Amino acid sequence: MTVFLASIALILGLLCNAAPAVAQSSEEAGFQAYLQLLAARARAEGIRETTISSVIGSLTFNPRVIALDRNQPGSAPSTIPSFEPYRRRHVDPVRIAGGRRIIVEDAALIGSVERRYGVPAGILLGIWGHESNYGRITGDFDLARSLASLAYEGRRQKLFADEFIALLRMVDRGVPRWKLVGSWAGAFGNPQFLPSVYLRVAQDADGDGLADIWSSRADTLASIANYFRDAGWRTGQPWGIAVSVPATFDRTALRTGLVSPRCPQVFTRHSRWRSMAEWRAMGIAPLRGVWPGDDVQATLFEPDGPAKPGWLLTGNYRVILDYNCSNFYALSVGLLSDEISR
Repeated sequence: MTVFLASIALILGLLCNAAPAVAQSSEEAGFQAYLQLLAARARAEGIRETTISSVIGSLTFNPRVIALDRNQPGSAPSTIPSFEPYRRRHVDPVRIAGGRRIIVEDAALIGSVERRYGVPAGILLGIWGHESNYGRITGDFDLARSLASLAYEGRRQKLFADEFIALLRMVDRGVPRWKLVGSWAGAFGNPQFLPSVYLRVAQDADGDGLADIWSSRADTLASIANYFRDAGWRTGQPWGIAVSVPATFDRTALRTGLVSPRCPQVFTRHSRWRSMAEWRAMGIAPLRGVWPGDDVQATLFEPDGPAKPGWLLTGNYRVILDYNCSNFYALSVGLLSDEISR
């Protein structure tokens, strides 16, 4: 009887161990079938067969990126955290010093990029510093595998399938396959572009035949600048200014009634737009820096509420939000930019 029970236990153990393998094999088979759909789409869009086979031929499903994607917050938190801890992590001495060092080391290059694109050096370095700490942290996920896996999983299939096709197009245009590593969600290089963004705005500023946002300072800075110019950056206008708000200030009349179709939770935290002259008449005063012209429109943002730091934000702040639609992100990029430029 003991031998019989031991045999049953062994069989059950083998079955239990085999179940995940069967599930994994089934998922891998489904993934491989889905890759053929992506390959067919790529062919229909004119991507060369050699490119398709060189990228798709060795891909396997990556469950790790699915787990990371599902772990992302799906809705606004009931309590918004304080901005100050986020600011300390991202507007830190290492990033400030790194940006200032690049300005000194490549002053001629940076001046040339500023003149051509109309975007100040501080903003360019604020983005580069925030996104990858000037190339120190760019990710090590295989982008093709990540994007294909995320598209196959299906929650945001169109987004990731489109980005996978864009990645194939990058390879078709001469980007080396080995360079295509980055974050689990598909961003890569110094500025952490998605493939579709790379195709749209990446610049070959040094003229070597490749828009090299991985190792070329010239290409990195010009590509970020081109993104901002394309998104509507207004030359000569600050992104925002720190202000003091009177204790008696009435905020209720300035609450916005508009709902933005993009990132509504971000924009509902901003006030209505008013001119700088109107803000000044309401008792708002700058804490530092140059007060923009009276006609410049701005919105009041107090991330941690009344009696805490506040900012008047111009249209250029919304250009930063186009890069990453998060108030904490955009505000910290602006503040890092100011510190680098100081």
